[in-house]
Amino acid sequence: MTIRIVTDSTADLPPELAQELDITVVPVYVNVAGRCYRDGVDIDTDEIYRLIEKGVSRVTTSQPAPDDFAQVFRRLMKEADSIVSINLTSRLSGVYDSALQGREMAGAKGRVEVLDSGMLSMGLGLAAVTAARLASAGLSLPSILEQTKNAIARVHVWGMLDTMKYILNSGRLGKAKALLGSLIAVKPMLTLKSGELYPSGFARTRSRGIDRLIENFKAFINAEEIGIVHSTTPDEARSLRSRLSAVLSGQHIYISRLGPALGVHGGPGTLIMALREPASPAENPTISAKKLLNLPSFHIPRLN
Repeated sequence: MTIRIVTDSTADLPPELAQELDITVVPVYVNVAGRCYRDGVDIDTDEIYRLIEKGVSRVTTSQPAPDDFAQVFRRLMKEADSIVSINLTSRLSGVYDSALQGREMAGAKGRVEVLDSGMLSMGLGLAAVTAARLASAGLSLPSILEQTKNAIARVHVWGMLDTMKYILNSGRLGKAKALLGSLIAVKPMLTLKSGELYPSGFARTRSRGIDRLIENFKAFINAEEIGIVHSTTPDEARSLRSRLSAVLSGQHIYISRLGPALGVHGGPGTLIMALREPASPAENPTISAKKLLNLPSFHIPRLN
């Protein structure tokens, strides 16, 4: 049985990783000065961040149309028995609803399963990677769905922003907006809970903020996979990976770029860390974590 995995571009998967694991990515739309672009397809990420910093043009985002998903589902159904579409948290966007509508338009009910990940960025990316590895291992659709949902419950996401300006304007933040908006001289720390972004504290400097991310990680020292995502600071991402690598033994650590779809809300200087902790023995997974990680691997590309 062939099972294909679909996600959307807010997963911030490195293109090489998506290609190697055969994950199909449906792009979110980025709107600049009245023109609409597909995230990761026909828009230059560096240019987007330059526009955001200069404030020259209003940059907004919109979810994929249901027909975007329908076209992908129809194409994949020609070569696959089933499809699992894992999408951005429905608490922050309508991407999940678009995928559900796309399934109806494609007449794919019964062959396409659509999951609300409750995640964003590499939190969503790690969920898609897990599902793709399980599919590659030949597991059945019910097993893939069960183990992917279990894996999502073990994913944790934290982030640091350079400023609250962009996320406050976007309306993507949960409680305590007024408090956060009044604190300008700090680096806001965020976390993801129940599919929504919440403040988790403040750091006076970026270096203190990175220390806070590492402190969060220390509670999950046995994490199986880690994703580090930056918008405009590749050196910080590499430094964070080096510091985590010093206390890890062979875990996968991916570095990726925060795409425009989320970058317009976080802004330049955003740094995100996502990790998946191991399953407890009580869960008795069909495929062991060790075997899962030894399926198609990914070599982190050089960042320019």
